[in-house]
Amino acid sequence: MYYEQSSDKPIQLKAKATNRFIRIFDIIAALFAILISAPVTLIITGLIKLDDPKGPVFFRQKRIGKNQQPFYMYKFRSMHVDAEAKLEALLAENEMEGHMFKMKNDPRITKIGRFIRKTSLDEFPQFLNILKGEMSFVGPRPPLEREVAQYSDYDLQRLTVTPGCTGLWQVSGRNTLTFEEMVELDLKYIREQSMWLNIKILCATFKEFAGKGM
Repeated sequence: MYYEQSSDKPIQLKAKATNRFIRIFDIIAALFAILISAPVTLIITGLIKLDDPKGPVFFRQKRIGKNQQPFYMYKFRSMHVDAEAKLEALLAENEMEGHMFKMKNDPRITKIGRFIRKTSLDEFPQFLNILKGEMSFVGPRPPLEREVAQYSDYDLQRLTVTPGCTGLWQVSGRNTLTFEEMVELDLKYIREQSMWLNIKILCATFKEFAGKGM
């Protein structure tokens, strides 16, 4: 519902005051989120260990952040430990157009992994990325290195701000959108970035979250 073609004009970044206010909000909200989600974190940790006692609870993956700087993004592990090694064999079954990989019935996902992915609980460890300043609650989703390697100069503009846990494209169709539409939504967000817009996106994300049964 938010999608529209962006202008070809170069991205104009927001004033430092706007970014500073958003950063303060991120720190306070992330600390609060870690505190109230602690019981859920313990339950998920136990379920992951029951499902695969020898595998790690957390999964970290190198992503590309603001100004193309790499960082490690954290998640609860929702896939088998050899998932990365099996990716190459599944690329031909990619259901997402463009430089992203999505597969509805990905065989690498564990039983508990399907649940925490469906409910987005696997994203909770990213509160730590927010505290470290590597991510924000709202912003373009951080891509993989192999995805960025295929970006055009136009696509690279989505990396001019801090990446987020949620964003405009996630509440505007998500997997039903093409890569090009995702880029346009990210650039629209960057042009219009404000605390008020962030709150609207967070509210829309929460509604979607609640609609999944949370």
